[in-house]
Amino acid sequence: MGNWIINHGLSAFIVVVWMGINIFLFVHFYLFYDQGPQFEYTRELLGSALPWARAPAAVLNFNCMLILLPVCRNLLSLLRGSFMCCGRTMRKQLDKNLTFHKLVAYMIALMTVCFNKKASHVQYLFRTFTLAFFSCCDAIGYKIKHFILVNNTTPTIFVFTTIAGLTGVVITLALILIITSSMEVIRRSYFEVFWYTHHLFIIFFAGLVFHGAGRIVRSQQVTDPPHNNSFCDEQPENWGKIPECPIPQFAGGFPQTWMWVIGPMIIYLCERLLRFIRYMQPVSYRKIVIRPSKVLELQLVKPGFKMEVGQYVFLNCPAISQLEWHPFTMTSAPEEDFFSVHIRSVGDWTEKLISMVENLPEGGQGPKMGVDGPFGTASEDVFDYEVSMLVGCGIGVTPFASILKSIWYKFKDSDPKLRTKRIYFYWLCRETHAFEWFADLLQVLEREMEERGLKDFLTYKLYLTGWDQSHADHAMVHFDKDTDIITGLKQKTHYGRPNWDREFEQVRQENPSSVVGTFLCGPQALAKDLEKKCVKYSDVDPRRTKFYFNKENF
Repeated sequence: MGNWIINHGLSAFIVVVWMGINIFLFVHFYLFYDQGPQFEYTRELLGSALPWARAPAAVLNFNCMLILLPVCRNLLSLLRGSFMCCGRTMRKQLDKNLTFHKLVAYMIALMTVCFNKKASHVQYLFRTFTLAFFSCCDAIGYKIKHFILVNNTTPTIFVFTTIAGLTGVVITLALILIITSSMEVIRRSYFEVFWYTHHLFIIFFAGLVFHGAGRIVRSQQVTDPPHNNSFCDEQPENWGKIPECPIPQFAGGFPQTWMWVIGPMIIYLCERLLRFIRYMQPVSYRKIVIRPSKVLELQLVKPGFKMEVGQYVFLNCPAISQLEWHPFTMTSAPEEDFFSVHIRSVGDWTEKLISMVENLPEGGQGPKMGVDGPFGTASEDVFDYEVSMLVGCGIGVTPFASILKSIWYKFKDSDPKLRTKRIYFYWLCRETHAFEWFADLLQVLEREMEERGLKDFLTYKLYLTGWDQSHADHAMVHFDKDTDIITGLKQKTHYGRPNWDREFEQVRQENPSSVVGTFLCGPQALAKDLEKKCVKYSDVDPRRTKFYFNKENF
């Protein structure tokens, strides 16, 4: 349990607080509408539909206030910089922004279902709508039990002829499209569908703001003399005829949803404005290289651009799409006078970009490129740990390329601020060609460490996961060579996948009293495995080894 708290304690506490606020809002507003005397006659009409509609609405307001904040990338980068004086555990929470974004989205979906369950929302809107006529009908119309019968409005007419009805339909349809297009299979295979439908959030929030403008939730007002509900409830024929039972007056409540969401909407608007300003700043090409395995390297220059290790940028190519922005981790080091990205062909957008570059005339400039960023990630904290384990899968090695390059510069310049004592680097690839574009950097580092007598500073292991018997036979024939037949490095390539229990145990034994940061840029399945290993091999004793898990999220 203590090991689990080391890695997940603060995250769990934040989720508990968030869930507690949701439960409090639901219970508070349910009781308010279920027991409030001002809604007694309204409950006569609606029954339990009133509290069951208004309680989820309160939870929806709270979560709609939160949903935009985790995707305000500039705000998160600002907070990350502000938290530099705080512990790494606090900064780690910012790396789980998308997880929290999804969690809030699930709550919004759940509350929407509760809001509409068994058509209670339509009944609630329809029946409450009749109260709008409460002050304009004759005495017969005030007989609560027969009130709906004297009104000819149908739910269909109400839904399509009122602000609340129309905006409710629009909000629900937008939410359904956003949620369904966010499924993993669609996001991975049809990113453009996910990207465009997600921007229906503009319509969603617009409808949300105007949804309460009709003020259809009407409560009984205080009159002089007061209307005695308990006395007058059973004798509606005497309303307005005796002093104890004046005609009850009803008024719609002041719209509140906009007050919940206006702040985050303004923050997000500033976020988009800043992105647009960055998009308009000129970007020039320093170098374009086509690497093996259909990997495109772009070296770019932008005035005033400053980065840290492991950060990422969003790229936009207007020649492909004016609206699409895609995230890429930078592979350059902060010490260099340019920034670079490596782009693998994995979708329509990347395929079109690589095709355009391949067809450029010799010496020609690449297509116009918009750059937004840089933005912070978990890898920024790599130098805050005494020992770091870096795990990259395929193109997921990109943030660690930036880190290893920066280490080379720091050693070259004898940077006294370097706290890191040791780095363990693991790279898993399916095919041999993927190693080629990164092997030269490892060769330079390998030679640099040897010259400085720091052979133990960098321990790296390369794993070929997509091998066959011919690869193994070839490796056995050349096993006695000083360098690896695939990479040309002194460290031989391993075939298969790492035994993580053995690796973590080795790191723990070699660093018996260190804080180890484990960083991954790779698939979710591996993330779950490494996260469990960090918990398993961490010691609650502050004098012993502790592992902290960090994962890149875009």
